[in-house]
This record gives sequence, structure tokens and C-alpha cells, in this order.
Amino acid sequence: MQYSSEVQNMCPISRGPQHESAPIPVEGRWVSPKDVIAISGLSHGVGTCAPQQGAAKLTLNVKNGIIEEALIETIGCSGMTHSAAMASEILTGKTILEALNTDLVCDAINVAMREIFLQFVYGRTQTAFSLDGLPIGAGLEDLGKGLRSQVGTHYGTLAKGPRYMEMAEGYVTKIALDDNEEIIGYRFVNVGKMMESIGKGVPATEAMEQATGQYGRFDEAARTIDPRHE
Repeated sequence: MQYSSEVQNMCPISRGPQHESAPIPVEGRWVSPKDVIAISGLSHGVGTCAPQQGAAKLTLNVKNGIIEEALIETIGCSGMTHSAAMASEILTGKTILEALNTDLVCDAINVAMREIFLQFVYGRTQTAFSLDGLPIGAGLEDLGKGLRSQVGTHYGTLAKGPRYMEMAEGYVTKIALDDNEEIIGYRFVNVGKMMESIGKGVPATEAMEQATGQYGRFDEAARTIDPRHE
């Protein structure tokens, strides 16, 4: 250890009480972490790149400092999907500290990693007060049936008004309008459910019909339109 001459010439003064850092909740226990291996939990982080043309959501399940499970969801940038593919291979097996310094190419995923790291080390994880946290696989269960990310796509102009294109339920095929030309409902296709049926041998047309549903007062529509072409 090197000290400057100014520090070397100082007289020593005793320090007062030396308390540990404040404990943080880690999977149902109070822990005063000194090493990264003391950190466990499941949580989420969201980040964007510098031009903010896309966003990434990162879900990590960490046990004893090691990333055991990683879910990467992206939107708005085609290149980001390739970086997410890399991240699914690179992140697992690393400590959350190592993951901060892993080149994931995509800034948005790196920012999401930074934000989720802060949640872990400050005891703000989703499982902070859940004894022993969640099993490996819990991140995948966040996707729900069909294992597809929940995506919303909506568009609007002053001249032509709003268009609902994708809701949590699925891909919107028709939007319902009343006599005032206001949206009162929509018809959708649950793409995840449809693809699962096709994978089991159900004909595509039949699978699409089985995965089709509607929301709101769709049956009361004065007329319906295709939100992408009308």
C-alpha cells in the first residue's frame, strides 16, 4: 500500500464504533453481504440503448451469487434480438458481478443488467421476502401459456385515430367500432396457443379458430376493420 507524504505525516486517530453494513433481505433472510456469493433472488431489469430505439427486459434467477436462469425479452430493435440470443448463452454460470462486465454487444441489455444488479445488491428483488426464493424455471413461467412475451403494439395519428395491433391476449385481427366510430372491442389470435396446436398436428385453419377470442363489446359493433390495412 502506498501513501502520499501528506497522509504519512498525519497523526493517527482512533475510529469509533465500526458497524457492519445494514442488512438486506435475501430470499427471506437478513444478510450483511461482504461477497457477491451472499446474494440470491429473482428480479427484473429494463434498459434502453443510447438512441432508445429499443428496450430489453432481463429476468435473472440468482442462487449464491451465480446466475442460474436468465430470460431476455426485447422490443423495437432487430439487432437486439441477436444480442439477446448471445446473452442467453453467456450470462448463466456467471456471478452477477461478472455479468456486469460481459460484452453483450447491445447497450440496452447491458443497462438492464446494471439496473437489475442494483436491485440485487440493495435487497430490492422480487423474492426478497420469499423464503428460499423461487426454483429455477420460475423466470420461464413468467411468460405464461404459449411461452410468449406479453407485447403491446398500438398506433395512432391525429388524422386517422388509433389502431390496436397487439394486446396481451394476442395479435389483433379486427377492431370493433360503434356508431360514433369509437373502438369498443377487438378480436385477437393467441399466437402461442395457435402454434402449440399446430405443433400437435391440428390443421392451421382449425388451430387459428381455436385460438381466436374477442374482448369488449365486439358483438355490438356497427362495423369492424382490419387495423393494419384499413
